[in-house]
Amino acid sequence: MLTCTNKTAHKLAIGGSLVATLMLIWLSLGVGIIGEDGDPANRMYFMVVAIGIIGAIITRLRSSGMARVLLAMAFVQALIAAIAMFAKMGLPYSGPLEILLLNGFFVVAFVGAAWLFRRAASVG
Repeated sequence: MLTCTNKTAHKLAIGGSLVATLMLIWLSLGVGIIGEDGDPANRMYFMVVAIGIIGAIITRLRSSGMARVLLAMAFVQALIAAIAMFAKMGLPYSGPLEILLLNGFFVVAFVGAAWLFRRAASVG
């Protein structure tokens, strides 16, 4: 059976959240998650990144605090997807399914990292 110490879970959570955040920056700036490259709607994703940076500074990367930060990032990511779909942003380049799947990937990644941070905080 695979055992996971709090140090291992914390490192995995940091790595996973960094990779997901860097991918979010790359996709929103380079390719465009909503619409085509350069669509101003993609600027909304900077809120997700800002929450992560500010939250990491405030919590000093402590596992229990970072779990909350990553859940907030996942919530804002989902909110952006809902706004984009409701306002029909990105059409005709990005359909609702594409927006839902791309944003869903990041929501799952952020929730997964939050779970790892939570595990790191609770493992004794």
